[in-house]
Amino acid sequence: MVRNIVVLGGNSHPALVESVCNILALPACNRILTKFSSGESRCEIQDSVRGKDVYIIQTGFGGNGSRLNDHFMDLCIMISACTTGSARRVTAVLPLFPYSRQPDLPYKKSGAPLFKAGSESGKKDYTFESIPATPAPGVPPSAGLVSATDISSRLAKEALPNGNGSMSPVKQTNGHTNGHTNGEAYFGANGQSVASPVSGVIGSYTTHDYENVSHLGAFQAKPGYKQWVAQAGTLVANLLTCAGADHVITMDLHDPQVQGFFDVPVDNLYGRPLLKRYIQTNVPNYKDAVIISPDAGGAKRATAIADSMGMEFALIHKERRPTKITDRQNASMMLVGNVTDRVCILIDDLLDTGNTITRAAKLLKKEGATKIYALLTHGVFSGDAINRVKASAIDKLVVTNSVPQGEHKALLGSRLDVLDISPIFTEAIRRVHHGESISVLFNYD
Repeated sequence: MVRNIVVLGGNSHPALVESVCNILALPACNRILTKFSSGESRCEIQDSVRGKDVYIIQTGFGGNGSRLNDHFMDLCIMISACTTGSARRVTAVLPLFPYSRQPDLPYKKSGAPLFKAGSESGKKDYTFESIPATPAPGVPPSAGLVSATDISSRLAKEALPNGNGSMSPVKQTNGHTNGHTNGEAYFGANGQSVASPVSGVIGSYTTHDYENVSHLGAFQAKPGYKQWVAQAGTLVANLLTCAGADHVITMDLHDPQVQGFFDVPVDNLYGRPLLKRYIQTNVPNYKDAVIISPDAGGAKRATAIADSMGMEFALIHKERRPTKITDRQNASMMLVGNVTDRVCILIDDLLDTGNTITRAAKLLKKEGATKIYALLTHGVFSGDAINRVKASAIDKLVVTNSVPQGEHKALLGSRLDVLDISPIFTEAIRRVHHGESISVLFNYD
């Protein structure tokens, strides 16, 4: 039993809190964490935390009918309550760090967002894959856009000066224009429609939805205005530190630069030791298998495992510009390496919508892979991810319990294996409390 430690659990992952407390041989702190009738969070710490190390476990997960933002606000309130209660140190333990992913909306090289011009003939083939080609002699600026409008040059010709001397398109209003119920349309100097803005986005979208042509309208923007995307990483870091967090422990950040957003220590644990152990014990003749990264961003993660285990490595590259589809390509994905008659092991940090990993598996099967494993640290399974996995070429999917996996396991059955991360976080808590090095938890060789 470890003395002077208090483990406080949120509502996002009770099973993980219980497992950590069992290993530490101490009970979880009694607390009340509910909602008032108005929807505001109510937090009451029922045990004394004065002079103690408090570790608050709350993962960044919003499935199973819960809301991620509510969980994050509960975490901030619990941190503040412990700080007010004279805790010696408060550590936020987030197995899956919320808002660590940066939105990846498509932009032209000129900086203007891509948008769909009117519904004139010839523009029905426009998709978000239609990125402008690399500039070259004899290639017009909009060569990569299928019959799309060159925003920059069009606005330069058609913009009119407004009252303050700046340039803006002329806005006219009528009862029914361009199908918008608010009756607003935007016209240039010659009275011809330039583009129609979207007054609001209806529904929920993920960072992959801009690739879906049916969702194209949700990503339109005003012509001549650069569509800025809010970067929430710094804000989340500031909220945690302002609430009173003295330390943060997380696992496999999607973007490691998030650590630099904090002015308090951040320990980013690795899930790779678990994945490596699974490969060694559950993949027959694993030395003959090939480690695959489903995108260039995860290449470093996958090569680290491949090098440490003496295995071969291949990469799937996402081609964003229009290319000639060949036998070695599946839509906008291209395999770099040979997987014919080989077992393939896909390595990534996060399964959200399942779009990337399932498309990668389809490409590998097409290239001759005999069996496909997919090993990921965080299995969020948002949207229709479960159905995508069921219909995919993935033979075995392996995730950790950084988020609750009970419902996912029930739906996928033996196709899904879940690895327990509670021993890793328990050891990290013990070492941080005693002031010991946790570098052994980073060593996966």
